[in-house]
Amino acid sequence: MTANLDELEQALGHRFSDRALLRRAVTHSSSANETVSWPASSSASSGADNERLEFLGDAILGWLVSEWLFSRFHDFSEGRLSLLKNHLVSAAHLLAAAHRLNLGVYLQLGRGEETGGGRGKQRILANAFEAVLAAVYLDGGAEPTRRLLARYVMPPDEELAQLAGAGPPHDFRAELERLARERNLPRPLYFMVGENGPGHARTFTVEVKVGKEFSAAGEGSSKKAASHAAARKVCELLRGA
Repeated sequence: MTANLDELEQALGHRFSDRALLRRAVTHSSSANETVSWPASSSASSGADNERLEFLGDAILGWLVSEWLFSRFHDFSEGRLSLLKNHLVSAAHLLAAAHRLNLGVYLQLGRGEETGGGRGKQRILANAFEAVLAAVYLDGGAEPTRRLLARYVMPPDEELAQLAGAGPPHDFRAELERLARERNLPRPLYFMVGENGPGHARTFTVEVKVGKEFSAAGEGSSKKAASHAAARKVCELLRGA
């Protein structure tokens, strides 16, 4: 258990002062009802499972997602912002975030849930993600919680804008081709340089090079998204050159 929590802390990007909070966040009620194998600290003394943390995490998630959207999409109406928020806090989206975090392997489940495939259940994983979010907030405050959301929950702004009905995302690959032609540079070349995560939640890294002077790498949930992220960075380099 200790080694797993060390790994989970590394994935979360936060080292806990109160490790009991993290233990509690990954403890499902089915396990807590069978046994409690650690002493509760003063900050984690009310119950041994993650249900209270999940309650708090749901509120924190809504607050920080709303803050994030409000600060980035100044021209969006309340309706568009609500559409995006509903998507980002949905169980399906949180399930994908939990998969990217590989949260299922850290869960403490009772025997019944374990044999019944609880590590892959949407409800259990989404609730556990919210509980972990609350644990990070209680232990470290808002900033590490925002970083956790940025890493696992928030897609690129272009994807969010498309989802909100703001039109198709900008085609940075086409723009990069045009900028290269205008400046008499070689055509952009794209290279797959990395692929991480489980099969259902892969993260791809693509590098694009324009001649010998301009290059950048981008990440995305698909090779296309990663190549567009890389192209965007090189477009910014060329416009600033």
